[in-house]
Amino acid sequence: MERLDSRIKSHDKDIERMCNYHYQGFIDSIRELLQVRSQAKSLNSEVVQLDEELQASAASVIVKGEELVQARRVESNIAAAIENLSLCLPVLTTYAKLQKQMKEKRYYPALKTLEQLEHLYLPRVANYRFSHQMKENIPKLRENIKEASMSDLKDFLENIRKFSPKIGEVAMRHTAEHLRSDLGVVGKKKRQAPAPPNPFTGEIDYEPPAESTYDAEEDLSAQDLIDFSPVYRCLHIYSVLGSRETFETYYRKQRKKQARLVLQPPTNMHETIAGYRAYIHGIVGFFVVEDHVLNTGNGLVNRTYLDEVWNMALSKIVNALRTHSAYCTDATLMLKIKNLIMLFNTTLRNYGYSVNQLFDLLHEIREHYNEVLMQRWVQVFREILDEESYLPIQVSSQAEYDNVLETFPFHDQALEQLSFPKRFPFSPLVPKIYQQVKEFIYACLKFSEDLNLSQGEVDDMIRKSTNLLLSRSFSGCLSSLFRKPSLALLQVIQIIIDTGYLEEATVYLEEFVSNITGAPKEGHMSGRSQGQSCMFRVARDDAERQICDKLKRKLDEFLELENYDWLLVEPRGHASSFITDLIAFLQSIFLSFTNLPPEVAQEACKSACEHIAKSVLNFMLSDDVKQISMGALQQINLDTIQCEPSEPVPGLQEGVLLQYFADLRQLLDLFMTWDWPTYFHDYGQDNSKYQQVYPNTAIILLDKLREADKKTVFSVLKKSERDKKKLLETVLKQLRQLAQTAQQ
Repeated sequence: MERLDSRIKSHDKDIERMCNYHYQGFIDSIRELLQVRSQAKSLNSEVVQLDEELQASAASVIVKGEELVQARRVESNIAAAIENLSLCLPVLTTYAKLQKQMKEKRYYPALKTLEQLEHLYLPRVANYRFSHQMKENIPKLRENIKEASMSDLKDFLENIRKFSPKIGEVAMRHTAEHLRSDLGVVGKKKRQAPAPPNPFTGEIDYEPPAESTYDAEEDLSAQDLIDFSPVYRCLHIYSVLGSRETFETYYRKQRKKQARLVLQPPTNMHETIAGYRAYIHGIVGFFVVEDHVLNTGNGLVNRTYLDEVWNMALSKIVNALRTHSAYCTDATLMLKIKNLIMLFNTTLRNYGYSVNQLFDLLHEIREHYNEVLMQRWVQVFREILDEESYLPIQVSSQAEYDNVLETFPFHDQALEQLSFPKRFPFSPLVPKIYQQVKEFIYACLKFSEDLNLSQGEVDDMIRKSTNLLLSRSFSGCLSSLFRKPSLALLQVIQIIIDTGYLEEATVYLEEFVSNITGAPKEGHMSGRSQGQSCMFRVARDDAERQICDKLKRKLDEFLELENYDWLLVEPRGHASSFITDLIAFLQSIFLSFTNLPPEVAQEACKSACEHIAKSVLNFMLSDDVKQISMGALQQINLDTIQCEPSEPVPGLQEGVLLQYFADLRQLLDLFMTWDWPTYFHDYGQDNSKYQQVYPNTAIILLDKLREADKKTVFSVLKKSERDKKKLLETVLKQLRQLAQTAQQ
């Protein structure tokens, strides 16, 4: 404890000593501290003041800082928005472009834009909802583009159907101009003179339709007249969409339907050339369009398909043209149809189509054309025949004589040496018909131009048609003329003479045909004598019958004047007056037969003799004549002798005409000679003198003789008359027995 206390005291002393040592410093520190306190207070007030001032100034900085932070955040958002919008804007721009293209009907670019949108831009904005909506709409948009492009295609098909005739007209006009220019190059100038007019109306062969809307200044082709872009567009669109085959099938199907519509001819097409033009222009337009699509459509139409359509169309075209041309009866219209078909052939052949069937059709139409020509010339022939007087041509001057020779090739040395006035053996009918036949030949040749026929074929066709014209048409007109009761006998004779000269002139017609066709003359003349000599055989046969009929009717006029006294006691000693007039008439008629063909004159003469013989025989056997005296029979015998000619016309064999009087002559000889024993003895034998006297005929005549004898009151008093009467009864009895035997 002491130690502790000493220790404490030691430490206290140390503390005190230390305190003493540091006391002054402590006092100084206190003093300094006191000073510091005041300074601290001053500093504190300054700090407070500064703090207040700092607080005041920091408040605006804080506000600005917050504004700056906000601005930085906005800026960041803007940058993000810009970045995102830069990704979306191409999508939206492309979509807007798509909508615009569809609105403008630019479907193929729209389809390309749609593909770009789908594969390039939409994947970049796949996180946005609108991109999903767009993705869902893309198939619908594609379908809309398909439908819209198909709608445009349908509009195109409708327009092309309307414009096809126009396209065809332009194409055919180009072909016609090209042909004319080719012909012009061959000639002296490119612009050649117009084609010669046809022989009917004077019109130029091929003229564009008056109603044509074609303007020479609008020299447009098919692609200029029609916008084909809808087809190409639709083809590209369907190709891109993988539906090319569907589109090809649809297009071809629709065009085939349109082809069938185009190939249906108007019902009244055959009436005017305008109907044929409209029909053919439509067909040409259709196939020109298809040819253009073939060349520019990237395989949409191929040659196989086009050939199939053309072959289907060709048969219908041929049938339609064949049917409607068959209704045509106007040769001028048929020429126009031929020229139209020729231009149609050339136009389509230039486009690569086969037109051989159409050339075959033209050959058929040519035959119908020749028939129509014949019908036309039938009217011409009838007019000539109706106006003709059938009197030989008589000329009074050399000019008139030369004029006749210019129109008909006739040479007669004897006629040339005669002085004027001169008379030709033929009537004006001959040169008129000859000139009309030449006109017919020109008309036939007109149709054969440009048909690719050889000279020989043209020559044969014209010869055949000319032969038919004369042998059928003209002969038919003559046959109709002969049936007219107003035609006199001398006129019929003159017509037969005229036909003879026309037959002789056929050699000149053949030379004329050879000259205009350029075919060799050899090989045709050999058949002329066989064919041409019987050219008017039918007409001549009709004329012969008419001559015979008219001659018989004329003879009947004389025979009706018969005035026999059937109870005549003695004959007059000369021929009856009506027989004398009849013979005089026959002599004048036979004189007019001079220029007739011998066989015609001979036939007419035979017919006249036969008719006279039968008529005289019928006079005696008529039921109206009840009794006949021997004097009357002797007078009839005298008249018959006068009628039995020797050779009224040249060329008849001796005794030929007497055969027609055989029945009458044998009957009269039997009664004149009363040679009944010979008759009964030789009856039935081939060498019988009275072979043509039949028992019934003799019975009728004997009955009439017996009736006449009854009128003689005193005849029964004479023994000779009684014997004659008994003989007559005996003869009658035997004749009746012969008649009964012949019937059995």
